[in-house]
Amino acid sequence: MGGVQSFREMCDRTKNTNVRFSLPAVCIVWQTAMIILFGVFIRYDNESDPHWIDYREHKNLTDIENDFYFRYPSFQDVHVMIFVGFGFLMTFLKRYSFGGVGFNFLIASFGLQWALLMQGWFHSLDFSDGKIKIGVENLINADFCVAGCLIAYGALLGKVSPVQLMVLTLFGITLFAVEEFIILNLIHARDAGGSMVIHTFGGYYGLAISWMLYRPNLDQSGHLQHSVYHSDVFAMIGTLFLWMFWPSFNSAITDHGDGQHRAAINTYLALAATVLTTVAVSSLFQKHGKLDMVHIQNSTLAGGVAVGTAAEFMLMPYGSLIVGFCCGIVSTLGYIYLTPFMEKHMKIQDTCGIHNLHAMPGVIGGIVGAITAAAASESVYGTRGLINTFDFEGDFKDMVPTKQGGHQAAGICVAMCFGIGGGIIVGAILRLPIWGDPADDNCFDDEPYWEVPEDEESVPPILQYNNHMHNKDVVESNFTMEQDTRPRA
Repeated sequence: MGGVQSFREMCDRTKNTNVRFSLPAVCIVWQTAMIILFGVFIRYDNESDPHWIDYREHKNLTDIENDFYFRYPSFQDVHVMIFVGFGFLMTFLKRYSFGGVGFNFLIASFGLQWALLMQGWFHSLDFSDGKIKIGVENLINADFCVAGCLIAYGALLGKVSPVQLMVLTLFGITLFAVEEFIILNLIHARDAGGSMVIHTFGGYYGLAISWMLYRPNLDQSGHLQHSVYHSDVFAMIGTLFLWMFWPSFNSAITDHGDGQHRAAINTYLALAATVLTTVAVSSLFQKHGKLDMVHIQNSTLAGGVAVGTAAEFMLMPYGSLIVGFCCGIVSTLGYIYLTPFMEKHMKIQDTCGIHNLHAMPGVIGGIVGAITAAAASESVYGTRGLINTFDFEGDFKDMVPTKQGGHQAAGICVAMCFGIGGGIIVGAILRLPIWGDPADDNCFDDEPYWEVPEDEESVPPILQYNNHMHNKDVVESNFTMEQDTRPRA
């Protein structure tokens, strides 16, 4: 801890937020690198290549059996979640809406390109020609990969520069691809909705970076670390998009048929239950029983996170409701008690509360998945259903459900280790005073990195007429005339 503090002090120099040269350089150089790497490695897969006609006839398929028609509706939903859902959810700060939605756009656009390469090298590399073959399922997985970095951004919202975010994404995508390969391929854990691979990793990755970038004088920007009425409404738009499309998120890459169908149903029910318990706990712990918009915007989504791993398992509808019920309580109490505790005693400044929305529910989801897998039986799944659901084939044909449960639990540990360990290393890099991050008194403000239009000034009325009639049978009115300040054509 002493070494970390000394490192922090060494890196705390006068801040300069001018990224006029560094940001364009990073964007242009890295995009050029993407073009070169795509030219060398990326090619269309069999179902998106013109040779699909020959492939279709050889496999005795029809055009409608092309994976595009199965996956693209889910891809659309996931894509909207990444760019609209996550983006608008981060617009709650009263002076950081441009940064919330704009930098989300930047991270996702760069991240999905790098993810196609990193995940391709691990999962889609054709060793016969050394090329990565991509189709619509690769696009969905790239969006999942990006989601981990967007989750991490939530902990750092308003406190980092766009150059830092690009670096965070570069390393985050790389770490994600490695831990995903270890969890899904080597350990053979199942994680359809990414409770472990996406949410646990992304949550602890962001929290570890936030710990490394701790700002002792952040209260100097405390007056901006709040929302206003319209910013909360915009954030609620993001919540609703995420909430509506989360069943697609958890079922997007599951096997066609019963697994995908079951994942959508389980997620649908868990989300519904989470809303009720979130409202209940928020009202119970607030003065006069009023609801806190922070809880409604975030904790109502926790059920979708927690049901992700077990989404395609036989969790049963009532089990999904129980998961959602519990997560609404845990997540809301996290916002009320854990977030202030972590900032005061653990020096973790979590702007969006990703610990309560992603990290904790992600771990809960991993535990639920491990228990559900260990309890699986042929009487519930059927012989072929058990093999298909848990992919007991090839090297894992002799796997039994109880052992699969242990593998699921190991997946949680791997995700947490990569998130925390990787976050500390990346946080140390981002702590260097070369990235153009804002000073403690200049956080949570769009001004350092965006051209911000001037606030509209209220024009004093030319004529105001107040009706002071005492006749209560007549409705009172205020008649005002104000100058029209709208631009003319």
